[in-house]
Amino acid sequence: MSSPRVLIVDDNVLNMELARVVLQASEITVDCAADANQAVDQITAFEPDLILMDIQMPGMDGLELMRRLKASPQTQGIVVVAFTAYAMNGDQAKMREAGCDGYIAKPIDVATFTATVLSFLGAPQRIRHA
Repeated sequence: MSSPRVLIVDDNVLNMELARVVLQASEITVDCAADANQAVDQITAFEPDLILMDIQMPGMDGLELMRRLKASPQTQGIVVVAFTAYAMNGDQAKMREAGCDGYIAKPIDVATFTATVLSFLGAPQRIRHA
């Protein structure tokens, strides 16, 4: 069985690199995109199983990209997890409406991050969080 493929979309280089290093240490295949437009190009080439999506990015935000991915037959099956420091009460509803499969709050807990990411690739359960 091949390792899971995770695309990290985040305009904060430090957050993206920390997540990448932690996931790769567990032999997860990782690619990164610095914004939503770059992510669109990489999704086709990389074919991720899961996307960790920052919500607040310049240009197209993560929620808009989620909506587009979930509306397309080619990408609607990809698990999309919000990767955000902005997980307030009202944000869960916005994420759910955009088609989000869950969220992981930043900053990450490196001890549990990989297991949390992998849990989203298991049985579907709408809007989980860590």
